[in-house]
Order: sequence, then C-alpha cells, then structure tokens
Amino acid sequence: MVHFSQSILSGLTRPRHLALFAVLAAIAVPSTADARIGGYDGVWNVTFATTRGNCSSGYSVPFTVTGSRVSSAGGGRVSGKVNRGGAVAVQVSVGASHASGGGRLGGAAGAGSWRGVISGDQCSGTWQATRT
Repeated sequence: MVHFSQSILSGLTRPRHLALFAVLAAIAVPSTADARIGGYDGVWNVTFATTRGNCSSGYSVPFTVTGSRVSSAGGGRVSGKVNRGGAVAVQVSVGASHASGGGRLGGAAGAGSWRGVISGDQCSGTWQATRT
C-alpha cells in the first residue's frame, strides 16, 4: 500500500492546485476533435462521372489525405483541404486539363461534384471515393 504524506494530500486539496491539476489532466487527454483530425488519412480512390459536357466518364485517380491536406497519390497535380467534418475541396490538373471539386468524406467513402476543362471541353459531374 502506498502512503502519502499529509502535506502532499492537503496541498492537492487547495483550490489553486486543484485547478492546475484539472488543466494538466485536460491537456493530457486528447479531445474528440483532436482524435478526428487524422480521421480521413489514407489513400482514396476517386472515380469521376461526367453529367454535363463531352468528357469521358469513369476515370479513377488516387488521392492521399494526410491530416487536412489532400495531394496526389500518383499522376497529375492535386491540391486541396479536408476539414474535421469531412468537407473537402480539391483542385486537379493534368497537362492543359484542370478541374475543381468539392464534397464530403466520411468513414471509408465520399462523394461530391466537380467542374473543369478537360481536353478543351467544359464539363461537370460527380465523384465517388472509397478509402483503400
């Protein structure tokens, strides 16, 4: 059995020390928001469908999410951000083609819309993502 001296125990019961102890305990335990910051990390396979314009559908592109940053996992330039709630905004460019999109990630899937100029044609559509 561990014995504490009376002076240590009485020191912890002082209001100022209790407040300091509570602050230190709160810092040591991660909050729910902190735990979700990396909740979307990984490689996401994103498939694009065209709903407007003469652009091909069915292209699949891998994206990487690290923290709040979205980047390319192979081919093309990809930049973007994802917030704690899963809202994502991304810009993609390959040669003269470029597009931007937005939507939401959640768990192991996501969806949204995009628009851009692909091989000179203005197009728009939807995207679906799955975490691999």
